[in-house]
Amino acid sequence: MRAARFHEWGASPVVEDVPEPAYEPGRVLVEVRAAALSHLDLTVSGGSFGMRPPLPYVGGVEAGGVVLASDTLEPGTHVLLRGGGLGLLRDGCWSERVCVSRKAVTPVPADLPADVAASFFVPTTTAYVALHDVARLEPGEEVVVTGATGAVGSMVAQLALHAGATVTGIVARPELLDQVPEGVRGMSLDDAAELAEGRSASLLVDTLGGDGLVGRTRWVRPGGRAVVIGYVLGASVTVDLPSWLLDDVALLPVNMVRQERRAHEVAPRLMERLLAGELRLNVERFDVSEIAQALKLLRDGRVRGRAVVTFA
Repeated sequence: MRAARFHEWGASPVVEDVPEPAYEPGRVLVEVRAAALSHLDLTVSGGSFGMRPPLPYVGGVEAGGVVLASDTLEPGTHVLLRGGGLGLLRDGCWSERVCVSRKAVTPVPADLPADVAASFFVPTTTAYVALHDVARLEPGEEVVVTGATGAVGSMVAQLALHAGATVTGIVARPELLDQVPEGVRGMSLDDAAELAEGRSASLLVDTLGGDGLVGRTRWVRPGGRAVVIGYVLGASVTVDLPSWLLDDVALLPVNMVRQERRAHEVAPRLMERLLAGELRLNVERFDVSEIAQALKLLRDGRVRGRAVVTFA
């Protein structure tokens, strides 16, 4: 059985043969159809995160698959694998088959494709919580979203539009403008300086982080807010307090670890919206043999939407 394992912190995973998992009563044996690649996987594999599985370990915190054996679920049930320490405290989902705790398994509709099942949870629930629970978005607001062609950024833009907002989507490069969700005004990062002149937006949803974060908050009018989701451009930022107080833009963090219960509450309705075509999630598929290259593309911001690996 093939799996992608990390043998050293900071190194690429190695695809190799590993023993088949043995079914254990009270647990669930699952055939993995698609396993997601995420920035959390990159963070954990770096070795400095607060959660670290013992080396060597199979990566992957999310997957979509089909039940092979279980005390409580019928064989053939389509499921999302997530939680229970998968890929964080113990072996994860980058494996052809896994035997996991029941709490890490969530049934999903059979007509939800495995690659979407593997990858929808984080972008859809993060976007929903960021807009509705953290930012408390109101209809008619003007919203700016960075990384608008990424999985989370694109979903933020779509949900903000559905909530009655006017949305500007910022992309890293001009060639990505045609990938901005329909109905969103696209703008490249190089041209976004004009947003600071009018400061008409009331909300920034930032997926980039890094040193430029404070400058991007100046796209928002005084009294507005900036919701911070990601840090793909850097994990730290320096805030000049006098200038920040003068700018008067609130920085609001989105902590999805604390919001996990809320995410599970809203996920079923978001799945329905995906199946109905109200929301669209872009997925790039890679064979598991290409996982090292796929992770590099993810790290470099070169993946459109979400990346998954398959074992076909």
